[in-house]
Amino acid sequence: MAVSVRDVAAAASVSVGTVSNVLNRPDKVAPDTVARVLAAIDELGFVRNDAARQLRAGRSRSIGLVVLDVRNPFFTEVARGAEDRAAEEGMTILLGNSDENTDRERSYLDLFEEQRVHGVLVTPLTDDLSRLERLRRRGTPVVLVDRVSEDRSLSSVSVDDVVGGELAVRHLIETGRRSIAFVGGPRSIRQVADRLEGARRAVAEKPGVALEVIETASLTVLDGRAAGEAIRERPVHERPDAIFAANDLLAMGVLQAFNMLGSVRVPEDVALIGYDDIDFAAAAVVPLSSIRQPAALIGYTAVDLLLKQAAASDGEAEAEQVVFQPELVVRESTGTRPR
Repeated sequence: MAVSVRDVAAAASVSVGTVSNVLNRPDKVAPDTVARVLAAIDELGFVRNDAARQLRAGRSRSIGLVVLDVRNPFFTEVARGAEDRAAEEGMTILLGNSDENTDRERSYLDLFEEQRVHGVLVTPLTDDLSRLERLRRRGTPVVLVDRVSEDRSLSSVSVDDVVGGELAVRHLIETGRRSIAFVGGPRSIRQVADRLEGARRAVAEKPGVALEVIETASLTVLDGRAAGEAIRERPVHERPDAIFAANDLLAMGVLQAFNMLGSVRVPEDVALIGYDDIDFAAAAVVPLSSIRQPAALIGYTAVDLLLKQAAASDGEAEAEQVVFQPELVVRESTGTRPR
């Protein structure tokens, strides 16, 4: 049976209020009384229930974070950045993995609201943000992570993925590639749609360049491997000479498929570029060119915006949008730029 504050008070021969003061405002209690209460706490093995105390105050010291896929190192870095900023305020991050599933996303949002978290950071799966709007209106601050709302009604931290898609495909074109495949999906994920839009813009600028879209069910290594195997099985003249994968996990899956039988060489036969620049990209069998986005900084900045929202006295702080610019990182998988 858990030891209560009343048990500690009885053991130390003080009031419950005195025990509370020792726990929260020890400077207001005589030193010998503090010592007696602490001794009783130690003897009884009392552990304070901070969660209950915080909820009585109206809001917990935890922040909910819902990401698309915790297996993706990009989101691991986002969570690390969020954790660093939260720790500066003596707060913690509660991590939820939607696994690209709308029902799981909804369950985490419901759970975090029930726990009265300080606020919610979320990378939503679709463009339907009505659930998040209702959450905000009911008093839980919300910040979008790696996304931006179309009407700018919610604060957000994102990267310009349209620009990122343009950077990737322009680089492939500059290396002499003319038949490019975009591998990624589902397109209901805004980041995928924006990266594809950027790819299309880059292709439209260069006559004679074709873009094929190979949609995947998700953004995993396995889906990338399946796409790579399908391309590998084509006759040589029907294969693209370059691939832009919507993230690095897909690109690594494609690379695995090409390396299995050694029938498709990267970059000699097919140039390959990914997105996110996760740590594994540089360590791949063929170091992977990628589009870098500042994952940890995204998480750190998202918590910063959330704290501003929560601190607003009227609960109606103006929404802010922070947009970072992506960066092209060139490695062996795309070869060298033509001179």
